[in-house]
Amino acid sequence: MKIVKRFISVLVLSLVLVSCGDQKSELDGLSFKEQLQVLFPKATIDSIKVNNHFTNAFELTLAQPLDHNDNKAGTFEHHIYVSHSAYNKPTVLITEGYNARPQTYELTSILKANQVMVEYRFYGKSRPKTIPWQYLKNDAAVEDYHAIVTKLKRLYKGKWLSTGISKGGETVMIYKSKYPEDIDVAVPYVAPLINTQEDPRTNELINSVGTATCRENIQNFQRAVLNNRKEVLKIFKKYAKERKIAFTKMPIEEALEHAVLEFPFSFWQWGSKCEDIPAATANAEELFSYLKRVAGFYLFSDAGIYNYLPSFYQHMTELGYYGYDFAPVKGMLKHVKTTSLACFGPQDVDLTYNPNYIKEVRDYVENKGGKILYIYGGYDPWGACAPNPKEGVDALKMVLEGGSHGTRIKHFSKEDQQKIYDKLQAWLGKEVKLFPIK
Repeated sequence: MKIVKRFISVLVLSLVLVSCGDQKSELDGLSFKEQLQVLFPKATIDSIKVNNHFTNAFELTLAQPLDHNDNKAGTFEHHIYVSHSAYNKPTVLITEGYNARPQTYELTSILKANQVMVEYRFYGKSRPKTIPWQYLKNDAAVEDYHAIVTKLKRLYKGKWLSTGISKGGETVMIYKSKYPEDIDVAVPYVAPLINTQEDPRTNELINSVGTATCRENIQNFQRAVLNNRKEVLKIFKKYAKERKIAFTKMPIEEALEHAVLEFPFSFWQWGSKCEDIPAATANAEELFSYLKRVAGFYLFSDAGIYNYLPSFYQHMTELGYYGYDFAPVKGMLKHVKTTSLACFGPQDVDLTYNPNYIKEVRDYVENKGGKILYIYGGYDPWGACAPNPKEGVDALKMVLEGGSHGTRIKHFSKEDQQKIYDKLQAWLGKEVKLFPIK
């Protein structure tokens, strides 16, 4: 009798296990959009244009927690873009540093992968009318990524990669340091890890790259603009009036000086050509046109200050930034009084800098950050703040000689591209196919 009872118990347990093993996922048999609705039941899901190799694409508006550890804090509207290729393909997470504009990233194209683009909290369409600054922290953004990736891994079970450009690339490294198991391979592009609110390494690079003649011409140009301040400013005011560009938060006279101070950084950052620099004897129109072309004035306008306000809050409190070099224009400034760019951050909140935050990220990626591919341009000032993985760390740092902030894998030589592809293949496995760059 005991044997019979034991047999029945084992049989019942076996049936339960078989039943559990055969249990279908709630995602089975649903369309891709329906699957997203199951994973994000409170989200608004709208179709967007399908480009390139994708078969479906949607914009999701999430009710994202302001604080993932305290639901009582409330939520904000968070916009992400999910572009579907195939369930068996890798998935690339785009950690945007600012606004998100749907586009296909280089890494996604190389893998013909699925792509999940996440707008940074409190930027672009994800910006509340009033920013709750205490929740604009990198760790909070990392929790956004972790929550999104955790849900989507129920759908995409293959390899996961993360990538981003500049501040977005910095976010790639931050995320990797906080949740190293979330992502298989990280690919930050032209991403700095900055030491202080005014990291001196950017100016050290600016004063060393290129030729001595080119660097001298850059400084001569800065002085020429200020020597012709009255005439250049007259053209600037006309330009702003015609295009209805407002300078009420920062007077246009001060904006001109900021553009002059910004000029060397922008020159090298965006790969300007030394032979294009106007001579110091150029007229005011030529000086203004070239300053507008290289440094631009948007950042100093009302619209620019508004759009980049969240960025400067982050730079001043956790990420760090660079400072101006006054030496080339010593004694010529009338409005800009400090080398710091803290004036672009919100003025009614605490901007105390935390020196340990990025230090901890750097310690991780340099000493433990395996399977990270770094892409940099040799003349990009942000590259002066790049991490350097220690010997024995399975990472690859590629620096394009003379490259700018726009450096991508496609800009490297065929030999270097092959080196990059070989490393990605080794990390992802032979079952993942990599496609040529077009």
